[in-house]
Amino acid sequence: MGTKAYIKAIAGYLPEKVERNDAAKRLTKKTGIYERHIAGEQECASDLAVQAAERMFLQYEIERESIDFIILCTQSPDYFLPTTACILQERLQLSKHCGAFDFNLGCSGYIYGLSIAKGLIETGQAKQVLLLTAETYSKFIHPEDETVKPLFGDGATATLIATEHTDKDGIDSLVFGTDGSGAKHLIVPAGGQRNPYCKIAKVEQVDDSGNRRTNYHLYMNGGEISNFALNVVPDTVNAILEKASMGKKDVDYYVFHQANKFMLDFLQQKCELHGLPFWNNPTNCGNTVSSSVPLALTQLLEAEKSLPLNRVMVMGFGVGLSWAGCMVDLSHLPR
Repeated sequence: MGTKAYIKAIAGYLPEKVERNDAAKRLTKKTGIYERHIAGEQECASDLAVQAAERMFLQYEIERESIDFIILCTQSPDYFLPTTACILQERLQLSKHCGAFDFNLGCSGYIYGLSIAKGLIETGQAKQVLLLTAETYSKFIHPEDETVKPLFGDGATATLIATEHTDKDGIDSLVFGTDGSGAKHLIVPAGGQRNPYCKIAKVEQVDDSGNRRTNYHLYMNGGEISNFALNVVPDTVNAILEKASMGKKDVDYYVFHQANKFMLDFLQQKCELHGLPFWNNPTNCGNTVSSSVPLALTQLLEAEKSLPLNRVMVMGFGVGLSWAGCMVDLSHLPR
């Protein structure tokens, strides 16, 4: 018998504040995003992560002292330093013998987190890893920028990855990709050490459609991001299937990053997945970045209570430019 990493618990949290998109607008109908949850003015990534973790602890009756590693994926940390995961160790009352760190990734981040947790567990460095995702992208968005405002929502998730004594993989067939030449297509130009707030002036920009943003706000070249996804996702699907020695019909469910309904429809077509179980439901939360895939998994588990989910393909793609995917076995989750 070997030691394998399995997802044993998962929960999500969406902030109470809701912003609704204009249902009559063509963009709303195209993206399928009708409402988004928005963090409060004083609500940070750690606050959302705490809510998700506490929900998971309660729902699955997890003893928090059993957690020996906490990992947070976020691009909107509470501080540049200290690492927000260290703050969460104290707020969640986890053991002081618990390892903790943040990592900065966007829409592919959940799969990276699963890979890190798998590595920690299957090399004997940890037995129970708490993987958190939390983003407050709304704080990066100019209120008059309709190119991104209707798309992004805030949210957090908590996933417990734990040891299982078996020779069967619970997380496998991992595939990664990076194209840093596209970093400029999805970026907040100011605020880090390259262009610190204290040294760079705020410059307002207005595009041809009247959308306003500054170099302090999120910029996305939607066309380039769409082209990127359409180029890399089909090849990544095939690479994962090849690693897993599976055909497309052998997969119980496909769960991709929930960017928007239009892109997911197009990807389903381009990947030749029509007629196969494919999750496409950004309606009530929009694009929640690293929380997108795990939030979709919580929705899937609720909606498909009787369907076997032994071989689920998960994939994220976006800011970086970065993409990653793998197969997960969800059969060890109570349903």
